[in-house]
Amino acid sequence: MAAPALTDHRDQPRALPLREVRTRLTQLLAMAELTDTVTVVTRDGDPRPIAAIVPAPAARTLAQTRADAERLRTVSAGWARRLDESHQRSARRHAAELQAVTDALAEVWAELDRRVPPGSDPALTRLRAAHADLLRATGPATPDR
Repeated sequence: MAAPALTDHRDQPRALPLREVRTRLTQLLAMAELTDTVTVVTRDGDPRPIAAIVPAPAARTLAQTRADAERLRTVSAGWARRLDESHQRSARRHAAELQAVTDALAEVWAELDRRVPPGSDPALTRLRAAHADLLRATGPATPDR
């Protein structure tokens, strides 16, 4: 009894005896190509598989699979290195910008101290204290790498 040509057997491979495979080989090859159907070939009367008809992309050799994995590792390592270098550049740039802002604020506080004596303006005294607390909490502005 023949099975319909377009039945969906993606959950598990279809098993056919060698005699039926011989008569339907062209149809089984077309199904493998078009629908990714896997057909397991058995001996007549023996349920143990002896071969399989699989789509060409699934029939990769172990060497091809290892070469693909090695190429993927190489590409991944390259991207990881580039990302790390970019992170380091960004960290250095950020540290330099933070240092420039810290230096500019130090100049502003020096100018304010020259123009307004410390302790004469309560609002300015609160700002000085808040800025000092911020500097203690964040530490010096130096590159981390």
